[in-house]
Amino acid sequence: MKHQQRSGSRLSLSGDTEDIEHTGHGDQGGDIEEIVLRLAPRLAYFAGVARTEHVTRAAQEMRVPQSTLSRAMVRLEQDLGVDLFARRGRTVSLTHAGRTFHTSVERALTEIERAADEVRADADPATGKVAFGFLHTMGAETVPGLLQAFRAEHPRVRFSLVQNYGEAMLERLRAGELDLCLTSPVPDAPDLVARRLDEQKLRLVVPADHRLAARKRVRLAEAADETFVTLEPGYGMRRITDDLCKEAGFKPRIAFEGEEAETLRGLVAAGLGVALLPPPAVPRPGVVELTVTAPRAAREIGVAWLDGHPDTPPVAAFKKFLLSRRGNLLSS
Repeated sequence: MKHQQRSGSRLSLSGDTEDIEHTGHGDQGGDIEEIVLRLAPRLAYFAGVARTEHVTRAAQEMRVPQSTLSRAMVRLEQDLGVDLFARRGRTVSLTHAGRTFHTSVERALTEIERAADEVRADADPATGKVAFGFLHTMGAETVPGLLQAFRAEHPRVRFSLVQNYGEAMLERLRAGELDLCLTSPVPDAPDLVARRLDEQKLRLVVPADHRLAARKRVRLAEAADETFVTLEPGYGMRRITDDLCKEAGFKPRIAFEGEEAETLRGLVAAGLGVALLPPPAVPRPGVVELTVTAPRAAREIGVAWLDGHPDTPPVAAFKKFLLSRRGNLLSS
């Protein structure tokens, strides 16, 4: 495979590599890192010389001094301990070891160029990508509406969408796997920036034949003797449920724990308990949703991102869009 010179895409080559010092690390992992550190700056030089089989021509194509190129090839051979080139004046040809090395170097450089093209494409203002996380309960209606509105102005921006519970999304945010996430409660952590966007009222969901089903409003304390179905520990809604019940003067008796709000509604419809939940995207048969008058039952929705993390243009545009929806984020 011939490594074609790509105008405008090849990383610029400048300076010498002779100041890279040999430093030992004392273990096998360190030795591997050390040899990569020493060899990597010279690989593109090697590929250029191997392609042209002429030191002067390669230096002209890569716009580096010929002396720099010659020294780099000598040091590369010294580091490897093998001759990569047979030399005849300014003309060179690859040895058997050189051809073996060249094949792998071409693959490595092609992969580096592919990676460079990918990150440049993801950062493109018009066609770049946003890694966006959000709560399961916002996936049916709220997030599709947000994306539809955003893409009216940015029709070619791409999205990588992740649905999860709040703590898991914050972990992925910290790991660099997400650019932004919609979550609840709004996090308060020194390594994150979070902005409150909206508030969503919660309802007490009871079976259609429940003793409270004929009511429109209820105090949460009236459900103190009920069996609850809730999300698992670690979910924001579970924390909110526990806190609201405590504020109402009781600890909920929990029969089932799940991962999806709609699954909990199904359990309620089956008569297996009651639940505190945000409004559904569409009405669910078999349940009645009651307004909670006391304590005030609501959850805050916010957007979070990693503090100090630079935004690409598409991420900055989507962040600005989300912040502009403050107080008007939710579809219901």
